Parts: sequence; C-alpha cells; structure tokens
Amino acid sequence: MRRYRDLMHVVRKSPEKLISLMILLTLFPACSETTARLGTPVNQVSAPVDLVEPTRVRTAENMQALSVMSGVRENDTFLEIGGVPEYRVGPLDVLEISSHVGEKVNTTTITVDARGRISYSFLDDIEVAGLTSSQIDGLLTRKLGGYVRHPRVRVLVKDFNSKSATISGEFSILRSTTYGTRAASGRINLKGKTTLMDLIAYGGGYTVDADIKNAKLIRQGRSYLINIYDIIERGDQAQNIIVDNGDVVNIPELPRFGERVYVMGEVNGQGIYPLEDAQDLLAAIALAGNTTRTAKEENTLIVRGYEPGKPPLVMMANLKNLFRQADLSQNIRLKDGDLIYVPAMQIKDVNDWIINMTPVLNVLLWPGDFAARYFEGYRINVD
Repeated sequence: MRRYRDLMHVVRKSPEKLISLMILLTLFPACSETTARLGTPVNQVSAPVDLVEPTRVRTAENMQALSVMSGVRENDTFLEIGGVPEYRVGPLDVLEISSHVGEKVNTTTITVDARGRISYSFLDDIEVAGLTSSQIDGLLTRKLGGYVRHPRVRVLVKDFNSKSATISGEFSILRSTTYGTRAASGRINLKGKTTLMDLIAYGGGYTVDADIKNAKLIRQGRSYLINIYDIIERGDQAQNIIVDNGDVVNIPELPRFGERVYVMGEVNGQGIYPLEDAQDLLAAIALAGNTTRTAKEENTLIVRGYEPGKPPLVMMANLKNLFRQADLSQNIRLKDGDLIYVPAMQIKDVNDWIINMTPVLNVLLWPGDFAARYFEGYRINVD
C-alpha cells in the first residue's frame, strides 16, 4: 500500500509520468477462465448500433430542461398571439406609430423610455413594456377613442434594442475582423422568437475549430450542455432551444486532438490519434505502427461508449482475417472516444477485462471523473 501511495505521489508531482503509468497498466492482461463471453463480433454489429454515437455528459435532467426550453410559446422576448410569435417591446426600443386620417398618414417615431413608457398624441406615460406591437396598437386605439372618432393606428417596431443574447467562443462573427465592432462584443439583439440555430446563423455560423458536440447555454445562473451536431445531423429539435433575453451561448474550441481514438496494447506505437486520420480500424492500427509479433490479432477489442459505472459496448475484431484474408467486415468504422486494444493473449472474459482496465479507461476517457474520485486538493484518496 505504501509503495502504491509513493507511486501515485510521483504521478501527482510529475504529470508526464501518468502516460507511462497508463501504458504500463495496459500491458497487464485479463485472462480469467470463468466464462467464454468474448464480446460482440464486429461483423455482427448492426448498422443502427454502429451509427449510434455515445453522448457524453447528457443527463436526463439536462435533456428534459432543453426539451422544455425548445417548446415554449412565450418568454421575455416574444409572445404568441393567434399562433403568431410577436416581439415584446422594452426600454430603448424604437417604435414607428402611424395614424390614418382619411387617405393621409402621419408617422411618428418614438423611443420607449427607461421606465418602459411612451407618450403619443393626447396620451402621456403609456405603459408598453412587455406588450407586443399588436397589443400596443389595440391599447392606443382604445385610449385615443376618447379624443378621436374611429382612430386608426398602426404600430411597428423599428429598432430592437431591449432584448439580447451573448455569444462566445467559436462563432465566425467573433473570429473575423470583417464584421467590425460587432465582433468585439458578441451581443446579438433579439427581434422575436429566436431558436439556437437562428442565433448561430446571426453569429455567422461556427468555425472549423468549433466543438459543436459540447456547446453550453447559460441561463439565469444555470448551465446546460447542448449537442449541436445532433440538431444538425439527426434533427433533434428537443435541443434546439428558444433563446431568451440574457442568454449566453458558448461554443468551445475543439481540444488539441479534436475527436480522437485510443490505440493500446500490442502495437508499435500506443497513443491517441485524431479520428479524422483514423476513421476505421485498419487506419488506426496503421497509425499505431501495426501490431507486434506477440499480438493476439484475432482477439482485438474495440470499446465504445465507456462511462464510469455503465456497461460499454465491447466489440471484437479479427485483425488476422482483416490483414491476411481481406475480410473487410472486420474493418469497423470508428467513433470519437473509441478505444482499440490489441492483447498479448486471448481475453476469455470481457467483464473481467473491463474491471481490470477501469483505472486506465477512467484516466484516458474521463480524466475529470478520475481526478474527483482519487484526488482531493493535494491529497490522494486511496481506498
């Protein structure tokens, strides 16, 4: 136990040695003889399962909250009247009010004051904050009826200044000097019912470095994670929330490696490789310098969708058949976060192997969870 504490102390003081520790741990085989459960052969993995990408850090509470936000019919920015969304007027908005007398039209431009009031014609200090243009139209018509016979009024919002959302991160408008001063603030004025995808469009779209699977919405002090990729590619409108006044939307930059896969075990170059260069099993093994002479190629494992405490999908590929018989059914297409492990001997029980590999999988795939579980301040928690 003391040696283990000393080892972890060295790792804590020298983070670069953590990689060496991870590689060392992967060299210990799990070869229990208790069962013959070998994992799912890759040529038996159905297309729908293969296409389902693991969604990380997406709790049921988070998804339920997003679903509610995407279905609202009103918020501080808009209100649906007769099924039509209308902008809610607020302080500093500019209104254009037209009155009709016969064929003559008189147009007046009025700015809503800081208290949310306007003065028009015979009327002073009319409360309009929170009302829509059609509601203000009706309000003025009723009040002017005490002074004018059959008043005809039309109200339009000319300048939208009272409602806004803030964007940050990898938005094109923030990464380009061609947009001038708008690029400096990240403030987007809202002009009515605005979805997240509308807001992204107003921000010029996202950059090539954007991590669109891990966008963040901050609303009233709470944070929500949004997978923009699911909205675009899978039509998941439950995450396409309706933006509200004061919202902050951040699209972070992709990590250094962006989407990645992990190749461990009996290969000449264990490591982390960009998914764009290792889109299938064959490409990943090639990037890792091929297998070693001691590799049990027919027993290669692909771990997908690993989360601490949850069973991942474990697939088994026969690299020997792929290399020597050109069996392309073994060349499974990889996904972000996949871990490829080439063992030195046959793995008889995948469950035992996962249990033994859990510390390594946590460090590689969930470093934050690993740190929270084993480290507390400057202390190391060892059960």
